[in-house]
Amino acid sequence: MISAKNITKNYGALQVLKGVDLEVKQGEIISIVGASGAGKSTLLHIIGTLDKPDNGEVTVDGVKVQYMSDKSLSTFRNQKIGFVFQFHHLLPEFTALENVCIPAYINRKSKAETEAKASGILEFLGLKDRLHHKPSELSGGEQQRVAIARALINDPAVILADEPSGNLDSNTAKELHEMFFTLREKYGQTFVIVTHNIELAEMADRKLTMTDGKIDA
Repeated sequence: MISAKNITKNYGALQVLKGVDLEVKQGEIISIVGASGAGKSTLLHIIGTLDKPDNGEVTVDGVKVQYMSDKSLSTFRNQKIGFVFQFHHLLPEFTALENVCIPAYINRKSKAETEAKASGILEFLGLKDRLHHKPSELSGGEQQRVAIARALINDPAVILADEPSGNLDSNTAKELHEMFFTLREKYGQTFVIVTHNIELAEMADRKLTMTDGKIDA
């Protein structure tokens, strides 16, 4: 599902990624841990086509993404990749339901179809009674579940999560990570999760450690 080969990335004189190789199978949940500055988020952004490597090859769902135009990449990202970040990035003026619908509207899905699907996902995530609440009216855990629903709305092949539980208390964080396994069973997605929480990282199918720009052997 995901293949990264010999990925390097420099920012000026700083070499952040130093020849990273990564293979992730369809339906696998992997966690990536490591100290701040090890290159975890940079790798995630490159896999997610938000950034480009200086060298190397990235394949997502059978597509070599580094050879795509910016316009094609934008469409591919919208359709194939779901993102969940530490900070939910929900639009404050919109309700939970409206926030979830936005990627599908960008994908030119109909309003009726999109709202029905978004409502179903939010209900599955335990937010049936919160559809019409704005982010300021939701708890941190509820906001993160809305962000997950938004990531799922276009049936992406891959969900990339960058410190998704970083702003949650320990119990809510554990519930969130357990939810990823429930989502895999229901929707069949592949998950790559960057986290500093070692206990939660251990829940994944595989835990990878990054040190100084490389994945440890």
